[in-house]
This record gives sequence, structure tokens and C-alpha cells, in this order.
Amino acid sequence: MFLLLEYPKCTTCQKAKSWLQAQGVSFETRHIKEARPTREELERWWHLSQLPLKRFFNTSGLLYKSLGLAQKLSTLSEAEQLDLLASDGMLVKRPILITPTATFPGFKPEVWQRLLQA
Repeated sequence: MFLLLEYPKCTTCQKAKSWLQAQGVSFETRHIKEARPTREELERWWHLSQLPLKRFFNTSGLLYKSLGLAQKLSTLSEAEQLDLLASDGMLVKRPILITPTATFPGFKPEVWQRLLQA
């Protein structure tokens, strides 16, 4: 079973859900704001993704901008970045597809297709 972290009002999240359904994929959804990811989950998913931690930040979000993270993020340690991500689900990039062996923040059908086949 796959997990999709989403913000239901997000149009990209809606597209991602429709795409998964069209692929016949069974998945559970989790509201990223109401049931925000824990620091431990974020750290595990980040390591599974093999991506830079910055990719897990919602850089177009209002909270990211209001906190001035574009300038501050590079000065924070990975531990501080994970703590920050875990503090508010709206800081986290969405949607995030989580499989047993991989994770990918953001919706890119070609990448998700590869994750589903892994």
C-alpha cells in the first residue's frame, strides 16, 4: 500500500490522486496539515528519496515566504531543517508519494511511474 501526503485543496494534489487512480494504484491519503508528518517520518522519507532536504520544503508556500526561508534555509543544519519541517505541514512540499522503498515530493508522473514499478 502506498501513502499520499496531500493538502486536499491543492490542485496538484488533486491531479496526483486522479493520476494514481487512473493507474489502478491502491493508496491511502493523509492530510498534511491536519496530520502533519513527524520529524522521524520526514527523516526516513528524506533518506529514502535520496534527494536534497531542500526538496521537501514547499518553497512556493506563504509560510515559507513569510519566514524568509529562501535566505535562511542554507544556514540551518539538517536537524534544524527537519525540526522546522515537522513544525507545520504547510512547510512541506506536496504531494508526497511514499512507497515501501522510495519517496518523492512533488508530482511528476514520469518519476512516480518509476517508483510504482520499483
